[in-house]
Amino acid sequence: MDRRQILIDAWTAGVAAVEPRRSVRGAITVSDDGTVACGGAVVGRPVKISVAAFGKASVAMATGLSEAIGDLPADGVIVAPQPSGGPWPVVVGGHPTPTEGSVRGGTAILSLARSAGPEHLLVCLVSGGGSALVEVPAAGLTLPDLVASNDLLLRAGADIVQINTVRKHLSAIKGGRLAEAAERAALLTLILSDVVGDPLDVIASGPTVPDPTTYADALAVVERFDLARRLPSPVLGHLRAGAAGVFPETPKTAHPHQHLRLVGNGAKAARAAAEAVGRVGSSARVVTTTLTGEAREAGPKAATAPVDTDVGVYAGETTVTVRGNGRGGRNQEAALAAAIAIAGTDAVFLAAGTDGIDGPTDAAGAVVDGGTVARGAAAGLDAAEHLERNDSYRYLAATGDLLITGPTGTNVADLWLAWPRSS
Repeated sequence: MDRRQILIDAWTAGVAAVEPRRSVRGAITVSDDGTVACGGAVVGRPVKISVAAFGKASVAMATGLSEAIGDLPADGVIVAPQPSGGPWPVVVGGHPTPTEGSVRGGTAILSLARSAGPEHLLVCLVSGGGSALVEVPAAGLTLPDLVASNDLLLRAGADIVQINTVRKHLSAIKGGRLAEAAERAALLTLILSDVVGDPLDVIASGPTVPDPTTYADALAVVERFDLARRLPSPVLGHLRAGAAGVFPETPKTAHPHQHLRLVGNGAKAARAAAEAVGRVGSSARVVTTTLTGEAREAGPKAATAPVDTDVGVYAGETTVTVRGNGRGGRNQEAALAAAIAIAGTDAVFLAAGTDGIDGPTDAAGAVVDGGTVARGAAAGLDAAEHLERNDSYRYLAATGDLLITGPTGTNVADLWLAWPRSS
């Protein structure tokens, strides 16, 4: 097998290891008397289970839960990016930008949580993308206010922690407010993490966990990126009023009857990818599961970094500071920058989102090698010029290096594999 195919197959194995249906089904057991347990810990014996599933993996996670609980009485709401079939009604939300469908989904989930009584178990199935797919604007704010704010933060190069710090303080469902709405019921949250380091308050903006950030923290993010004059005035006014104590802070204490379990993350995917490389006779090791930084800088570093094995495996999530008006995503940008760094060598580099979606494109990412720049030049394209204007998609489409998988049904951020040049 050639190096490109080895890396593609390893990436595929990594994604398969965090398949959400199997991950959720394996986490839940139900005794003959209807007692529900998660990871060996007893959750309770509910009269009824209510399910709120949201994120890119929501349908698969809900399906796994439905299989695990069998005939126990249950109802639920699933919010997903596509109108896929599921065991409970599906609302189509927006991603990466929230839509009116996101608000419908968020409103339905809040209603489900508020109606759950002491005899109920509310199971929240949370995966990456949930911040956009589920939304309820805080009082006095509109969906366009939130969309404009999020777009400004993304284009400024804010990372997911910074973005979600602001999002949580503009929302009636994020930052622990969903758990607050379900205060009468028992609460079980199963999480598929797409955030570096797995901070539970950041994944999907932490709807069921205490929020350590404040309105003042959100304002600090706005100031750091010099966005105060560009934000919609109701948003800035809301944040300032919150910091002044006009609005209550996001919840700082845990739900009294909460159980939490992480069912999958980037580290699990990275380990599986490394093992897949080993099964074909090559060697690999996980270099880091906390990859961050500017995509165009991190890509070349990973592609050229010496490792004591054939392949280095990286999991995490980088950012892109938008400078031009091109088309692409953070993985494609990292790959194009890496292609320039490894031009003329026998190195190969793969960067792709485990959800199969990289930015507003149909590609998961790309696989580049030492010939990528030459293939681009033969097509009359300048790699550096395309990188400068954030136009990686068109370049990598012309060189045949895009990795197009379609949505994978899971999401644990990005998985990179680097086979550096031979010494």
